[in-house]
Amino acid sequence: MRGDRGRLDPAAYPASLTLETRFADMDVNGHLNNVAFARFFEETRVRFLRAGPAVPATGERRSSFVVANVSIDYLAEGSYPAPVTVTHAIARIGNSSFTVAMAAFQDGICIALCDSVLVHRDPATGPAPIPPALRERLEAHRLNG
Repeated sequence: MRGDRGRLDPAAYPASLTLETRFADMDVNGHLNNVAFARFFEETRVRFLRAGPAVPATGERRSSFVVANVSIDYLAEGSYPAPVTVTHAIARIGNSSFTVAMAAFQDGICIALCDSVLVHRDPATGPAPIPPALRERLEAHRLNG
């Protein structure tokens, strides 16, 4: 993640979400704390999936996912009260899992990167291949470059 310079450009991501920071997001040094970054990325990932590719087409069963891994690279200090814009895209699509790539920007500077690996699952049997219709919707949200 950290070594991929393209991930530092907001134009690499097809969508974004701007979130307000809270006074409680600061650590003792007055910087946004690690828990705040995790919250920003989680909120973005959940909103993206609920409103985007995970929304089933008419007659299609709703997909279920489990988070298998979350990785965050902290690149710069964030501050309160400036909002944080989190860009997001699909970085990788496998047989039964996919990776949501995100980047947090504040005042035009990338302050953190996050990759979340999600596994598609069937509620009755566990991990399951990604259905073709869901795969197509995920492809439409690919990371640019």
